[in-house]
Amino acid sequence: MSGSIFGIHGAALELRSQRMGMLTSNIANAATPGYKARDIDFGAALEARMSGADSQRAVTGSTRYRVPVMPSLDGNTVELANEQMAFAENALAYSATLSFVQGRAEKLTRALKGQ
Repeated sequence: MSGSIFGIHGAALELRSQRMGMLTSNIANAATPGYKARDIDFGAALEARMSGADSQRAVTGSTRYRVPVMPSLDGNTVELANEQMAFAENALAYSATLSFVQGRAEKLTRALKGQ
């Protein structure tokens, strides 16, 4: 893990990327009968990751099934508007975290070059 260089942000970037994949899967399966929407409890996953769990174990241990506000008759629990909102929020947080990591990497590169 790149914890010593990027601190919590390296782990956060990894987890946000995995959450993006899960939210994308939910959106893609919005019309699949019986599909159960899932999401990552980001705080719990990050805590597990920072406690030494590998990324996959942190995600698996913090994955939760969504409880729909208005369940569909076919058993699908994806509520498209909620998934799209969660996706947009996660994308924004991913972008912010990535900008921080990039800035940190640039600062380290400048320091190594003696600038």
